[in-house]
Amino acid sequence: MKIRYDPKSDILYILIKEGEIEDTDEIDEDVWIEYDKDGNIVGIELWNAGEKVISNILKEIKNLDKAKIA
Repeated sequence: MKIRYDPKSDILYILIKEGEIEDTDEIDEDVWIEYDKDGNIVGIELWNAGEKVISNILKEIKNLDKAKIA
């Protein structure tokens, strides 16, 4: 598995496995799943990742740090 983030386009891409992409489905707003010819998940694309994913992760890390201090 590989994870890439493009800050310019604000897209987080999770490559599950190498292979040809046969189909793509938008499963939620700004969440795309890519499938191979056998229907296996090849990758996951998260649009607006900085706003929806990365900022939430940073908030959780900050909360963990505060809990350790208290």
